[in-house]
Amino acid sequence: MQAQQSNNTKISNPETTVQKSPQMNDRDFINDLLATEKYMTQGYSTALNELSHTVLYENIQMICDETQKCQRQLFNVMFKNGWYSLEACDNQKIQQSYQQYANYLQQQSPYNQNIQ
Repeated sequence: MQAQQSNNTKISNPETTVQKSPQMNDRDFINDLLATEKYMTQGYSTALNELSHTVLYENIQMICDETQKCQRQLFNVMFKNGWYSLEACDNQKIQQSYQQYANYLQQQSPYNQNIQ
């Protein structure tokens, strides 16, 4: 299976069909795992921002990295099976977003002000 771009700017693979029933299917389980990994990564990131103990920080950093790798693997499985799609973006839209963010930083960031 190879990712294809359709006319509505969605990038996806052909969807692997799963049985629809009140019972959870493979897609439901993987989607639930992916949501859990995202939640855990956010929690670990918050902990890393607030930890002062060096050894504990290093342990949580290692766990966070492993969690992010699992999250990426689950995303890849969902994308490969056509259960996750992406929106294509043209260069003009990317440049427009970049310029908007650059302007915001220039106006709002205390670090971009000239020191006299």
